[in-house]
Amino acid sequence: MATTRTAAAHWEGSLMEGSGQVELQSSGTGTFDVSWPARAEAANGQTSPEELIAAAHSTCFSMALSHALAQAGTPPTSIDTTANVTFQPGTGITGIALSVVGSVPGITAEQFEEAAQGAKTGCPVSQALSAVPITLETSFTG
Repeated sequence: MATTRTAAAHWEGSLMEGSGQVELQSSGTGTFDVSWPARAEAANGQTSPEELIAAAHSTCFSMALSHALAQAGTPPTSIDTTANVTFQPGTGITGIALSVVGSVPGITAEQFEEAAQGAKTGCPVSQALSAVPITLETSFTG
């Protein structure tokens, strides 16, 4: 069964001087302020499309990796993923760097790396973002 999630943005003013808010409507978990300076300079307590993409990507990747490991009979104790989405004003999103630390009893670091690479390409958010380079760094704690 397909699901649809909804967020909505409200913006007032020009790009450079204006500001807005994005609301996570499906979950109702929050409304967050956005502005051009928060996107192109320092966050200063506001979010950006790139931070929201980073949140989605790190979560999706962690879920995909956890599922793959469990399907292989070695469920993880923990998976911690960071996604760094780089935005260059005038160019756009220029890359995504995923970094994952996994604790998975019963496998080797090489097996973890292989599973992580599979999750990188198999994660639906990775697939949706495939127009930009995505790198992956793994760290394995056993």
